[in-house]
Amino acid sequence: MARRRRRRYLADGAARWMVRAGGGGVVVALALIFVYLFSEVFPLLKGASVDTQASYVAEGSRSAEPAYLALERYGEIGMRYSRDGELVYFHLGDGEVIRRVDLAVPEGIEVTSVGNGEPRARLVTFGLSDGTAIIVRHGFELQFPEAGVRRVVPAPEFPVGADPVLVDDNGAALDTIAVQHSRDDIGVAARTADGRMMFVRFRVSTGSLTGEREVRRQAYELPDAPEPVTHLQLSANLWNLIGADTDGHLVYWDIAKPGQAVVRDRRRVADGDESITALQYLNGTFSIVAGTSTGQLSQWFLVRDETEDAGDNIFFLARARDFEQHPGAITDIQAEYARKGFVVVDDSGHLGVHYGTSARTLLLKKVSDRPLVHVGVSPVNNRIIFEDDAGQLTELDLWNEHPEASLKALWGKVWYEGRSDPEYVWQASSGSDSFEPKYSMVPLTVGTLKAAFFAMLFAMPLAIAGAVYTAYFMSPKLRGMVKPTIEVMEALPTVILGFLAGLWLAPFLENHIPVVFTVLVGLPLAFLLFAWAWAQLPRSVRNRIPGGWEAVILMPIICLLVWGLVELSPIIEIWFFDGSMRQWFTDMGITYDQRNALVVGIAMGFAVIPTIFSIAEDAVFTVPKHLTQGSLALGATPWQTVTRVILLTASPGIFSAVMIGFGRAVGETMIVLMATGNSPVVNFNIFEGMRTLSANIAVELPETAVNSTHFRILFMAGLVLFAMTFIVNTIAEIVRQRLRARYSNL
Repeated sequence: MARRRRRRYLADGAARWMVRAGGGGVVVALALIFVYLFSEVFPLLKGASVDTQASYVAEGSRSAEPAYLALERYGEIGMRYSRDGELVYFHLGDGEVIRRVDLAVPEGIEVTSVGNGEPRARLVTFGLSDGTAIIVRHGFELQFPEAGVRRVVPAPEFPVGADPVLVDDNGAALDTIAVQHSRDDIGVAARTADGRMMFVRFRVSTGSLTGEREVRRQAYELPDAPEPVTHLQLSANLWNLIGADTDGHLVYWDIAKPGQAVVRDRRRVADGDESITALQYLNGTFSIVAGTSTGQLSQWFLVRDETEDAGDNIFFLARARDFEQHPGAITDIQAEYARKGFVVVDDSGHLGVHYGTSARTLLLKKVSDRPLVHVGVSPVNNRIIFEDDAGQLTELDLWNEHPEASLKALWGKVWYEGRSDPEYVWQASSGSDSFEPKYSMVPLTVGTLKAAFFAMLFAMPLAIAGAVYTAYFMSPKLRGMVKPTIEVMEALPTVILGFLAGLWLAPFLENHIPVVFTVLVGLPLAFLLFAWAWAQLPRSVRNRIPGGWEAVILMPIICLLVWGLVELSPIIEIWFFDGSMRQWFTDMGITYDQRNALVVGIAMGFAVIPTIFSIAEDAVFTVPKHLTQGSLALGATPWQTVTRVILLTASPGIFSAVMIGFGRAVGETMIVLMATGNSPVVNFNIFEGMRTLSANIAVELPETAVNSTHFRILFMAGLVLFAMTFIVNTIAEIVRQRLRARYSNL
């Protein structure tokens, strides 16, 4: 006996430590999952940072005022334009000149203005005092002199010729100028010294046989601005011209039809003595950033005018957002090559890194004791170069990997380019290089809750009512067949349910929409009618059916009723909905998608029912018999016993079943993926689809670049899903423990 007792103690101790180790392992695993998800998400919360790499004096800078700075993508060569009409290619790191390009400025003619297009176009134009302009593109070529060696070689281009091209027929000096490239056309807009606005379109074509380049010129005079214009920017499609005047206003010309150009809008940016000192289109030329003499930065874009008297293509300027103010006057703004970000310098020596969509100021740092005059940013956003008023060039390494993400952009309404109002939008990719990623998590979270809500709305009544009937009213023999059958349903792959829901159930419901409502009303009425009719039968007839087998008789009634309602569906549509209930929904302003939340609710409900049923049935069945027998002995009816004793006693288990089912619905992927249109909308319309967090991860994670912003935001979606289920389960456990403590005295 002593040996047996020792073995029992050892076995009990081993089992106790195994249970502790298993529980601790689960906690550690969950903690590690959370830590891993957070480690992938954490870089999204970081701002930008810079490290100084080199500083040197630009050759000839003391005699030539800088006009524009640019970098090539490989980080080997920088380009510097000066106002005397010169382009210099130099080595990054030491400033050694590689090539000097003297532009063909005629003798006796002065450069009166300099303008640039968006960074992608790499165009700079010099306006001259005789009404002409020189257009140059700072291109480069890659050479591989030997295996494994790459050399970046300067290759400047003159898209309309090296000689100056005519802009103003009257020969007036061009005080302000802008240039932009659009397919085969190059547009130049300018304000002349005598106050006229000009727009010239150069169409460049190359002969297929001779290879000769032909340039055709079309010139238009635009409506004058109310005040002199100091800055001009052209859109990439050459439809819009935006300028800044001396009175602190933005002016918008609609030049889609240059011969009928009009001034559409004029909006104040600066107040009082403040003036606009810098103006630059962001990537895609949909929105523009204005900087002022007091360091204010604001983003503007064109919004369609939807008033009744406005035409189809009438737009106005809208102030979308403001950024953190700089300490000094803004002297230069440089847009990023492929994103909606931009880099800014001011005359107090501060450098700012900002991003449009997320409205983030990622960096605002004093980098020089002297005023800064120009800045350039690498096309791959990893290097910045700026020049101060003494000609000192400084190179900085830039870390700015995830500027698109912010708490406001992820969870708040954002005013996106081309939209009339701030919205919640998820659209992570597009075929356009100028696309503005939209990473709102709200549509995905709402879609997740929407799918789970309708699934639980379908599953809870059936599962809980079925569990109560099976455990308390059904005969043991029938229960022994029903319970295992429903539990086996849980093993059915959800991809099969999604397949059936998408390819069979969705078209079926679309063709028989009235069935949804007639079954919802008809089945309960049929049950009540059958119960009344059953009660009217003679006792001798009712006694022939053993107690607990009534459901078997009810099954044919249900099948016949559902079949009859399906057959009546076309007739109901003809009688009440002019032959098409879907068209009636459309006329009422209700959107109906074939794959919608109703389909998902039914299909996912079938996936959730076995879980809820099994746990709830066990909870009801394990209610002590003395409680039910005592209740019946005191005169309570079976139904009173169920509602006042059994449900209260089993409520902790039933609540746990519901919460576990909800967690199962929240995390479901394949059914939602296959049975909805995966449209990230923000509504609870049962006839529209949705996109859930889990389905979005399954769809987009295989296609995204590793460690990109999109990649990390998908991990954030996983973290949100993890936190959501953790919170729900925690609340469920707290409620379950309170219910258990409350009804334990029963």
